[in-house]
Amino acid sequence: MRDTLRSPRQIKLRKLLRDLREQRGLTQADVAMRLDKPQSFVAKYEGGERRLSAIEFVDVVRALGLEPVAAMRQLIKTIDGEAS
Repeated sequence: MRDTLRSPRQIKLRKLLRDLREQRGLTQADVAMRLDKPQSFVAKYEGGERRLSAIEFVDVVRALGLEPVAAMRQLIKTIDGEAS
């Protein structure tokens, strides 16, 4: 099974990461600075122009001040809800 950048699951991943960032009151620039990346890196994965690897997902979630396993559980719960 191959997910495109615009697949429902990829959209849910992007929305989750954006929502988590916004809940913490962080801008894209804040997250980028924590990752030592340009702001465009965050804009591109949030906007669906690029995918995140598993390692990048861990780095992004940690930059948000969260535990990667908890964020992954939240993502899985969101994705599983799509079948309901």
